[in-house]
Amino acid sequence: MADPLVETKLLLPRPRREVVLRPRLADLLRRGSHGPVTLISAPAGFGKTTLLASWFATAPSTPDDDHLVAWVSLDERDREATSFWTYVLLALDRAVPGSGAAALTLLQSGQAPVETVLAGVVNELSVHSGEVTVVLDDYHLADGVDVAAGMTFLVDHQPPQLRLVIGTRADPALPLSRLRARGELVEIRATDLRFTVEEVSSYLNDLNGFDLTAADLAALEARTEGWVAALQLAALSLRDRDDRTSFIAGFAGDDRFVVDYLADEVLSRQPDDVRRFLLDTSILDRLTGSLCDAVSPLPERAGGRSGRAMLEALDRANLFLVPLDGHRSWYRYHHLFGDVLHAHLLEERPGDVPDLHRRAAGWYAEAGQTEAAVRHALAGGDAERAADLVELTFRTLGRERREDLIRRWAHEVPDEIVRDRPVLAIALIGGLMASNEFDGVDLRLDHVEQLLAKPATDLVVVDRDELPRVPASVKMYRAALALIGGDPADAITRAEQAIEAAVDGDDLVTGAAAALSGLASWTTGDIASAHASYTTSIPALTRAGHIADVLGCSIAMADMELRLGQLREAERTFSQALELAEANAPAGSRGMRGTADMLVGLSRTAWYRNDLAAVAEYLRRSDELGEAASLPQNPYRWSVGMARLRAAEGDLSTALELLGEAERVYVADYSPNVQPVHATRARVLAARGDLAEARAWARQHQVATDDELSYLREYEHITLARVLLAEHAATGSRQTLQDAAALLDRLLAAAEDGGRMGTMIELEVLRAVAHHAGGARGESLEALGHAVELAQADGWVRVFVDAAPVLTDLLRELATSQPQSGYARELLAAVTAAGSAAGGAGPGTAPAPRPVVGLVDPLSDRELDVLRLLGSDLDGPAIARRLVVSLNTVRTHTKHIYTKLGVNNRRAAISKAHQLDLLSRSGNR
Repeated sequence: MADPLVETKLLLPRPRREVVLRPRLADLLRRGSHGPVTLISAPAGFGKTTLLASWFATAPSTPDDDHLVAWVSLDERDREATSFWTYVLLALDRAVPGSGAAALTLLQSGQAPVETVLAGVVNELSVHSGEVTVVLDDYHLADGVDVAAGMTFLVDHQPPQLRLVIGTRADPALPLSRLRARGELVEIRATDLRFTVEEVSSYLNDLNGFDLTAADLAALEARTEGWVAALQLAALSLRDRDDRTSFIAGFAGDDRFVVDYLADEVLSRQPDDVRRFLLDTSILDRLTGSLCDAVSPLPERAGGRSGRAMLEALDRANLFLVPLDGHRSWYRYHHLFGDVLHAHLLEERPGDVPDLHRRAAGWYAEAGQTEAAVRHALAGGDAERAADLVELTFRTLGRERREDLIRRWAHEVPDEIVRDRPVLAIALIGGLMASNEFDGVDLRLDHVEQLLAKPATDLVVVDRDELPRVPASVKMYRAALALIGGDPADAITRAEQAIEAAVDGDDLVTGAAAALSGLASWTTGDIASAHASYTTSIPALTRAGHIADVLGCSIAMADMELRLGQLREAERTFSQALELAEANAPAGSRGMRGTADMLVGLSRTAWYRNDLAAVAEYLRRSDELGEAASLPQNPYRWSVGMARLRAAEGDLSTALELLGEAERVYVADYSPNVQPVHATRARVLAARGDLAEARAWARQHQVATDDELSYLREYEHITLARVLLAEHAATGSRQTLQDAAALLDRLLAAAEDGGRMGTMIELEVLRAVAHHAGGARGESLEALGHAVELAQADGWVRVFVDAAPVLTDLLRELATSQPQSGYARELLAAVTAAGSAAGGAGPGTAPAPRPVVGLVDPLSDRELDVLRLLGSDLDGPAIARRLVVSLNTVRTHTKHIYTKLGVNNRRAAISKAHQLDLLSRSGNR
């Protein structure tokens, strides 16, 4: 299984039981609590973490408090931007629920730059009523180019509610000079952190009870220059000594020398079993009893204390052990002391180091923590074991979407180990491909093919059942490279070869290759072939356990089915995917990622049936599941779905607002964008009579009547035809009508050639409108009759309702004829009912009143004003300027809005408001 989140990194370290009160530093931190950035920068051992843990231990930590703390303890693995921001966003979301969930989903998708991810967090926090401090401890371990880019963006766009506190050994790569010049930076440095003589006295005499003389205290302060780590070591060395004055006089030198000297003193006075335990476990970045027992087993240590007992004893002795959780189950050594211990280990017992790492690797492997196991195996020089672990777990990691970890291993496992391991080589290729690292993959595939030409006895394979799968995997990745390189025909050929080469039971290669073939066919407009490929892919991926991929493929497949006219099949596809998602939901969660998207898909099929109550219910259920159960694309899809609903109800202004929101939160995926949001918006503009803006859309996106037609832009060209028909209705221009009719005829021929029956239904309805406008009643009746005939089998309704009242008389005539009379009567009833609900008028008229579910505590007029602006991309200060109120007023209103709607973030507030129809009413006051 994949390594779990290291929860202890998000816990505020427990402060020591007794610490020296340092009011001068508290004053500096208090100043920092009123500014954007506080930097605590000093070398190791100056008490940075202790200072921060003691200060923030008294800070509020519940959502009801005015000031919240989000703590992150960083390590070297957080130099990777995704890991860094995952922990930061999780910490933020736990401190301020709802502030980071959507951003985290977007981050983990890998489909948006970090600036886009952080922009959402900034906007969310900008209307938060309280303040939150993000503490980044040991920042120097994560500081790098990738992390610095996002941090600089965050500092440059930091909302007033957010405080950043950075603890580091070296100044970070941030615009410190600019912050300093603006007075926005509070700095605490080594000179501030050094103990004064009075603090030395408090620490050694008051807390440790040494009763040293003033001269001894002054000497210690001078020798150590107030360096906290040196004083701690000195305190340990002074225990049980009668010759304290002579001992104090016996050491001098620079900081490093002092620490080495004192550490030697501390270590030399430890019992043999304690000393061995300290050195053995210095290779670990986190300590717990059973892990320490594995690394430093009892038979090698006299004394008989278990790892747990030893840790508890060291904790009681204040021997530089930092507890990481409230139960004192996990610890780490103080970084400086850990460095000293490790240096002694390397000096005294260098030959033992590899074996210690191997023992740690064994414990982590047994615990199912593959990442740590591989790391220690590599550190122990056991690259073969690391390779074995990768080979044995890469399938599981792939199902859990941990390809980023496999990608990292591709750069860490030595080439000489990969040289004779085809299974390992193909696993690492998979990690690179999934992480969009394509450079050099073709050469790696060449190498695998060369290995496969060798006798099997010359190869190193851990799981022999995996070896027969490799040839098909090579062909599958070749297909992916061809598709990425813009050669869909070659991609299809290679994908078919991969499927043919797949051994029985290799569902992953079969499913992935079929999906690649389907995607390639889709990009060329061959939907029938694409659909056939996805029909193979989805069951295979389901059997392989790649449920997240199944949900993504289901969205693509249902979209094709709708274009092919298979409305019932699209409903079935979404319903089956929803059942699968619900069956695989993690325990305690609202649903696995992608569940909410299936509900939005079902709202779309319900819309085509004109079942608006079902549309609203599906969208409500999707929204209640939240971001954790959504793919990154769901926010924009949900907004488009709600826009359809509002447009169907006649509220075109709200529909346009929703489509604007959809464009703001749009995130692409690997599927072609065959129904762009901007084209849907143009349709609503045309229906509302905003013809100039609709025409401007066509010019901006270069959509013209004489374009060469392709499926990929079919939706846009149909939109253009709708704009032209609306323009003719407004102006009576014959040329415009002729252009629309000619375009529709061409589009119909292309759709018929491609077997796209769903598109044909829409086109025939529009052709009926065009013929009717031109006075050709016979042709209009024929086109409408054909549309009814095509729509009858699966129950398409909405496209006919949208054409009312223009075609109502023609539907009435069809309802008395054969063979379409039965379904035509159903459509006529639906059109008549929709017309009555809208006051008997067509699209573009004022919205009819709708039943509204009231709030127990209704929003005030001013809260409705704020609510509407929360749906924009404005941050808190911009909203305040727009409404000519203070930022505090905006925060207060936002807090009240969240409480009344039962939500905790902006997107959830807007979604709930649209469900309750609050925004259209606020705009019509």
